[in-house]
Order: sequence, then C-alpha cells, then structure tokens
Amino acid sequence: MSKLYFTRHGQTIWNVEGKVCGATDIELTELGHEQAKELGEHIKADKDTKIDEIVASPLVRAKNTAEHISGITGIPMHTDMRVIEQNFGKYEGGGRRSEEFTAAKNHFVDNFDGGESMLKVAARVYNILDEMKKDKDKTYLIVAHNGIARIVNSYFYDMTNEEFASYGIKNCELLCYEFKD
Repeated sequence: MSKLYFTRHGQTIWNVEGKVCGATDIELTELGHEQAKELGEHIKADKDTKIDEIVASPLVRAKNTAEHISGITGIPMHTDMRVIEQNFGKYEGGGRRSEEFTAAKNHFVDNFDGGESMLKVAARVYNILDEMKKDKDKTYLIVAHNGIARIVNSYFYDMTNEEFASYGIKNCELLCYEFKD
C-alpha cells in the first residue's frame, strides 16, 4: 500500500490570536519558521519516512513551511490550488472559538457569505487524493491547513459530523495515511 503524509503549516500570528485564517494569506511567525525547519530535520533524519514529492497550498504560511522542508530534505515541491484552505467568508479574521463560527462549521453546504462550502472543498481535496492514490510509485507530503487536514482525515476514516467539524491537528504535526486498494 502506498502512503500519504500530511502536515499543517507552522504557527501564524492569527493562530496565536485564535482567529480564523481561512483563505486570508497570513505569514508564519518566527516560531512557525522554526517548527517548519524542525519538521524538515525530523523527516531528513527518519529513515522510515520516505517522501518523493511535496505538494503545498499556495498560501504563504503553507508554501513557506514546504519550502523549509524541501530545502532541508532536498525533496522537490510544488503548489496546488486544490489544497488551499477553505475560504470562510464573513468569518475570516474573526474568533475561531466563537459560538457562531463553531455552529457554522456544521453547515457543510454553507458558503459563509462569500466563502466556499465544505462540500466544494472536499470535492477538490478528494480529487487530488484520488490522483495521488493512483500514482503508486510516489509517496507525497501535503503541506496545507487545518481545514484540509479535516478533509484528508475524512477521506481515510469514517467520521461523524461532530467529529469532522471539531477535528484538528497541531502546527507542523506529521500524519501518515495508507491508501487502500
């Protein structure tokens, strides 16, 4: 079975402030750059982690994280719009823990007044995952966002609506999935 690795970008100031980043292009903090470099060093040192290609979101926080990992490991990288974070519309820049936003994340067809529905995000992410699954000769690392982590996890595991809406990973946490035939 072929594998897929996934990581969330390094820390941003909006992560620290508890704001919804979404498709807003937010820079990494100094700690975020360090987290990315540490992950690159971990991947390089771990003989069991074999990655052929890095696919990153074009948003600067994910792209810079992928660039650090690529620079340290020598693994080639490119960006792909299909793994860009969901546009949360009116919620971008607002409080991540607000009751209104928390409730809205359970509305999978809502575009959040000018954003993108979770169903549309899932369609584009599932599409790239299907392509990666067919490419049995390569192991990929996707460097993206917490919302994309939720969708990637749902591709591999059954989740309830509540589990899906509340799922999240830490900055630069490395996950490994196995594609089943």
